[in-house]
Amino acid sequence: MENIIEIKHLSKSFGSHEVLKDIDFSVQKGEVVCIIGSSGSGKSTLLRCVNLLEKPDGGEIIYQGENILDDKHDVYTYRTHLGMVFQQFNLFNNLDVLSNCMVGQQKVLHRSEKEASETAIKYLKTVGMEDYIHAKPKQLSGGQKQRVAIARALSMEPDVMLFDEPTSALDPEMVGDVLKIMKELAESGLTMLVVTHEMSFAKEVSDRVVFMDQGVIAEEGHPDQIFNTPTQERTREFLSRVLTKN
Repeated sequence: MENIIEIKHLSKSFGSHEVLKDIDFSVQKGEVVCIIGSSGSGKSTLLRCVNLLEKPDGGEIIYQGENILDDKHDVYTYRTHLGMVFQQFNLFNNLDVLSNCMVGQQKVLHRSEKEASETAIKYLKTVGMEDYIHAKPKQLSGGQKQRVAIARALSMEPDVMLFDEPTSALDPEMVGDVLKIMKELAESGLTMLVVTHEMSFAKEVSDRVVFMDQGVIAEEGHPDQIFNTPTQERTREFLSRVLTKN
């Protein structure tokens, strides 16, 4: 299997607080990797470092065989290969749904208006939002906004999709819709790196689960192994806590 992204000895601190400590892991083409762990364990920071929304202090991020943290690499171009879906949707409130999904394609990928529009509509159909193309974000529910945000990221046709707790800002009844779409994307062979607190999704959909604790990867493996026979005490404690809550 071909690695799309490989991370070696990644570290990140905010002031004197070391958030990521010597992180090593990779994501293979077509793989769905879920990152789980307590609040403050470094999950979202790791995702933001992969996307270079945060600049790591040390280590390497290997993409297509090259370390993109080298000064000679164009961060902007690298980012075009990654789709990012945030907790808070981050849609442009002054643009309608269609324009939200077109603007990045036109500005970054230099697609024509016609191509950008056709691509946007294709992915809005994928997420079941094609009937809302002229709606503004304020007219949509949280679940609908997140589906538009997913379509917007897909419209850039990235190599890998990064999801940062995509359901955490949603009302409980809307969570299922978004997870269903993510599951369908996973089944289509899309490469996905997902920070989530939805344990059933991690268990059912991921090829590999990474458990983070206090800035390190404490354990990783197949979902069956992580959820049924975790080897680390910290993993067992975390799972017993979150699974009894659910």
